[in-house]
Amino acid sequence: MFVSYKWLQDYVDLSGVTADELAERITKSGIEVEGVEKKSEGIKGVVIGHVLEREQHPNADKLNKCLVDIGQDNPVQIICGAPNVDKGQKVAVATVGAVLPGNFKIKKAKLRGEESNGMICSLQELGIEAKLVAKEFSTGIFVFPNDAKVGEDALEYLGLDDEVLELGLTPNRADCLSMLGVAYEVAAILGRDVKWPEIDSANANENASEYIEVKVDAAEDNPLYVAKVIKDVKIGPSPLWMQARLMASGIRPHNNVVDITNYILLEYGQPLHAFDYERIGTKEIVVRRANQGEKITTLDDAERTLAPDHLVITNGNQPIALAGVMGGANSEVGSDTTTVVLEAAYFTGAVVRKASKDHGLRSEASARFEKGVDPNRVRQAAERAADLMAKYAGGTVLAGSVEVDTLSIEPAVVSVTLDKINVLLGTDLTVSEVEDIFTKLQFEVNTEDNEFTVTIPTRRGDISIEADLVEEVARLYGYDNLPTTLPVGAAIPGKLTAYQQKRRQVRRVLEGAGLYQAVTYSLTSEEKAAQFALEKRESIRLAMPMSEERSQLRLSIVPQLLEVLKYNTARQNDFIALYEIGSVFLKSEAADLPEEREHLAGALTGLWEAHPWQGEKKPVDFFVAKGVLESVFDTLGLMENIEYRQAEIAEMHPGRTAEILLDGKVIGFIGQVHPIIQNELDLKETYVFELSFKALADAEPEAIRYEAIPRFPSITRDIALVVDKETVAGDIQRVIAEAGGKLLKEVGVFDLYEGENMEQGKKSIAFSLKYFDPQRTLTDEEVTKTHDKVLSAVKEKTGAKLRG
Repeated sequence: MFVSYKWLQDYVDLSGVTADELAERITKSGIEVEGVEKKSEGIKGVVIGHVLEREQHPNADKLNKCLVDIGQDNPVQIICGAPNVDKGQKVAVATVGAVLPGNFKIKKAKLRGEESNGMICSLQELGIEAKLVAKEFSTGIFVFPNDAKVGEDALEYLGLDDEVLELGLTPNRADCLSMLGVAYEVAAILGRDVKWPEIDSANANENASEYIEVKVDAAEDNPLYVAKVIKDVKIGPSPLWMQARLMASGIRPHNNVVDITNYILLEYGQPLHAFDYERIGTKEIVVRRANQGEKITTLDDAERTLAPDHLVITNGNQPIALAGVMGGANSEVGSDTTTVVLEAAYFTGAVVRKASKDHGLRSEASARFEKGVDPNRVRQAAERAADLMAKYAGGTVLAGSVEVDTLSIEPAVVSVTLDKINVLLGTDLTVSEVEDIFTKLQFEVNTEDNEFTVTIPTRRGDISIEADLVEEVARLYGYDNLPTTLPVGAAIPGKLTAYQQKRRQVRRVLEGAGLYQAVTYSLTSEEKAAQFALEKRESIRLAMPMSEERSQLRLSIVPQLLEVLKYNTARQNDFIALYEIGSVFLKSEAADLPEEREHLAGALTGLWEAHPWQGEKKPVDFFVAKGVLESVFDTLGLMENIEYRQAEIAEMHPGRTAEILLDGKVIGFIGQVHPIIQNELDLKETYVFELSFKALADAEPEAIRYEAIPRFPSITRDIALVVDKETVAGDIQRVIAEAGGKLLKEVGVFDLYEGENMEQGKKSIAFSLKYFDPQRTLTDEEVTKTHDKVLSAVKEKTGAKLRG
C-alpha cells in the first residue's frame, strides 16, 4: 500500500511529524514501512511554461521550434521533439540549470543550428513511471490545465513535492488498504482525531429507482448491492490533484468517472464500478452465478469462459461484469457516456478469489474483497463517489439509491482482563492506561472489575479473540517500552540440552577434521540390515515397503555410508570421508514399536593427504580413522576412559579391527572393511567406525585437573621387549604403567620388529618410558630402582625378555 504523506494530511493532523518520523512510528507499532520515497528528490528548476509560438524546425522534420513564456522578463526559445507540442499549451519546462532524475543537467544548446534554452518535459522525464502516465500523454509531453499559472513550480502542480510511504501489510491488516484505514492507525499512534471527507448529498428531483432495478439471486455471495444513478456527466480528464494522488498510489489515470471510482477505492478501501447506463441495454441489474460455458469480454479485451462458481453482474440476459474483479467491455464508460450507474457492493472474499485465480486477474478491487472490506462503508463510499462525479464530471445525482440488503454483520465483542494483558506483556499497566489505548484506537470499551469488554469496529475484522486485544495494547503502548525479562521455570525455552550440546560439538569436530555429514536412508534391504550391527537382533520389516531395497529398518549406519562411498568413487571422487549421527532400530519383544538408538558412524577411503608439488601422498589407514575418533573423545573429555581391543567382526578385516571400550564396556568398533566387501563395492581400502552415541553423550568426563608445568628435568629410558606374537602391546603397556608408580609419567610404543634374527613366533616391541618428579630432580639411582621394578614386573606377568 502506497500512502501519500500530503494526502494523509486530509484525514489526520500531521503537524510536527515528518514523513520519515511517521514511517518510524508506524513501523514500531507493528506495520512495517518498507521505504519513504521523496518524489521530487534530485529534481529542481522545473516550472510551468506557456507555449506562445510553435513552428517547424527549419533543419529537422521531427523537431519543433517553440517560443515559451516561463514567467521571466522575456520568453525563451526551446527546441522540442514531442509530437503533441502546440501553441497555447501549458507545459512543464526544465529551465537552463535545472536538474532532472539521474542527475541530468539542462544546459544551453544548439540543435541543428537553432538555439534551445531549456527542455519541455514529459512526465517520464520527471521520474514518473511510463505505466502510470495517462494514455494521451504516454508518447509526448504533459499538458497542464489552462488555469495553471505560468512560472509556478511544476512539481507542486504534479504532486511531486510529496513523500510516499510504502507499507508492507500482512494479510490480516486489510483495514490499512485505504487512506482512511491508515488515518485511523496514524491517529491512534499520534493521539489525534480522524477527519472524514465531507459529502454533499444534494440530489435531483428524479429517483434512481425510476432508472434501474436490482435483483440478487446469489445472496450468500452478495448480501449487499447498492446502485446509484448519475445523469448528465461529461467525460473528461479528472482534476490534476486527483491524477497526482492516483499516480502516487500506483494507479494510472483514465477519465474523471473511472478515476473517481479508483480514488474512492484508495480513500475508503471500497471497490466501486461505473457502468454506462445506455450500454447496459436493460433497466435491470441481476447478480447471479454464471452458467457453465457462459462468456464475457472484460475491459482488457480478453474473452473469458465462465463457470458456475464465478459470480457475475448481468443485465438480466448477459454478463456485464465479473463481480469484484473486472467490468465488461460491453458496459464500459466511454467518451460518449452521459449517464452512469455506480455500483457499490459487498462481495464475499471466497467467490471473488475463485474468479480472480481462475482467470489470472489480480486487481486492486479483487485484492480488497479477498481480504475483506468494511460493510459499513459501502453506502458511504457510493455517496462520496456520486458527490465527486457531480463536482468533477458535471453530473446530476438522482435521489436515493437502489439496494438489495440481506447483510447481517454485527461488530465483534471481545473481553480481556487487565491481569491477562500484564501477564502476557510483562507490564504493570493500569486500567486507565489500557482504556486510553482502546480510546485512541476508537474502540468502544466498557470496564468492570478490571475486565475490558471491547466492541470492535467492523473495519477491524482481524480482531476476534482476547490475544488480538493484547496485541493492540502492546502495539500502541510500544514494543520498545515492553520490559525485558528472562523466562522462569525448570526448562528455559530455546536452550540446548547437554545431550544436544555434545551432538553439536561432535559434528563440529568431525567437520573440522575434514569429514562431510551424510543423511542416509533409515530403510535398507534384508541382506544389509544386519551387517555391521553393534547388537545382533532380528531386523524389522515394513508392512508396505516401497521396494525390497528399502524394506527393512536398519540396525547399523555403516552399510548406507558404504553405498554413498560407492556412488561417489564411481564418479572419480578420489577421497571421501563421511560421518552420520543417526538412528538405528532394534526390535523389542516388550513393545510394539522398535527401540530407537542414536549411533555415530563414519567411513573413509582414498587419499587422506595429497601434495603433488612435494610428491607426498598419504592414504587413509587405521590410525587416521583412530585419530579422527580420538579427537572426538578428547573433545568430550573421555580420552582417559577409552580403550581399544582387537576384535573379529564378520564384515571387517580380521587383523585390522578393534572394539572400542568406554569404562570397560564395549560401545563400538573401528577398522577396515573386509576385502571381499570392498571388492563387491569397487572400493579401495576403506575404514569405518560405529559407536553408540548415547553411551558417549551419557558418560561423565572426569573433572579437569590443573598440573603445573614441571620445572625439573625428566629422564627417558627405552626398552625393547621380545614377546610371543600373540601378546598384545596394550597388555604390556598396562603392566609397565602399574609397576612404574608415581615416577613413571608416560609410556608409549615406538617400534615393532618381526624381521631377521628374530626367533620364530616372537616379535620385538619397543617402549619409551619417561620418569620425572614435579617437586625435584631425580637421581639415576632412583630411576634405575623404579626401572628395574618395571622390568621385573613385565618379565613376570608377560614372559617378556629384554632384547639384546
